[in-house]
Amino acid sequence: MHLCSEPRNDFCVGPIVSLTVQEFSIKDLEHFTGIKAHTIRAWEQRYGLLKPRRTSTNIRFYTSDDLKLLLNVSLLNQNGHKISRIAAMTEPEVRVALQELQTETTSEEHWLGMLKISMLNFDEQLFRSVSATFEEKAGLSGLFLRLYLPFMGQIGMLWLTSAICPAHEHFVSNLIRQRLFGAVDDLPPVDPGYHGAVFALFLPEREIHDISLLMVHYLLRNAGYKSLFLGQSVPLEDLTQLDSQFPGVHCVAYCTTYPSEQGVSDYLARVQREATGTSLRFHFAGRVFDGVASPAEGIDLHADGQSLIGALLNH
Repeated sequence: MHLCSEPRNDFCVGPIVSLTVQEFSIKDLEHFTGIKAHTIRAWEQRYGLLKPRRTSTNIRFYTSDDLKLLLNVSLLNQNGHKISRIAAMTEPEVRVALQELQTETTSEEHWLGMLKISMLNFDEQLFRSVSATFEEKAGLSGLFLRLYLPFMGQIGMLWLTSAICPAHEHFVSNLIRQRLFGAVDDLPPVDPGYHGAVFALFLPEREIHDISLLMVHYLLRNAGYKSLFLGQSVPLEDLTQLDSQFPGVHCVAYCTTYPSEQGVSDYLARVQREATGTSLRFHFAGRVFDGVASPAEGIDLHADGQSLIGALLNH
């Protein structure tokens, strides 16, 4: 992805915003929208849906307008509109269809698309507006669990594939961080006589992305559990020291960049060695664990934050 300086009007999910022009590959579009590259090409050829440009070296690229059009198309298509009908729509007709869809449904895909637009444009007002509207529909816990957690999961993938730059991730992460700190501060403290499950939330060494873990922390605290947020780069051996003070403590991590796909087996083997002889239970979430088998009882793996939260709240 490349950033350009020329401003242009956009065709977007939700309100009209002014975007800085960006250049995307077809793989970037796939990562943003979930539509396979071969499907995008087929829609181009059959319906003239997108008209990619070419660089001076004849490399195809797409603009922010193309990305937002594709987000709109994906949303309408997922909600029963045939692609042939969508391709024949005028811009006003698409806007009307999207407005009707917003009235009729609480589809998370709609709101996720709008958050992506706000991120690309560094548009804080749009981000806050989308968040406030969704919170009215789903409540604060719903905002974190159903919108922010999957959003950050998608952002992690976009960051890893270089579809967005670190500045985009930092922009939305800090907006969510502000909301999280306020939400956690508003929660009552855990009762001194608490005897329920205890959760120790940590990030592995070399992992610094903590927003999703902060959301898990809030959701656990809001459900009445004792949650200890330990933060970034926590050595495994330090966690074993919790065993004597909190027997059976649940150690929870949300991983974005570490461990890598190549190193995940070695890391889990280390976890198993450290947990041997203790009552520690480990719970990991992140795309890197998708399809990975747990090496031992007491080590639970989840591909996303929603699955993780569902498991933790059952304790």
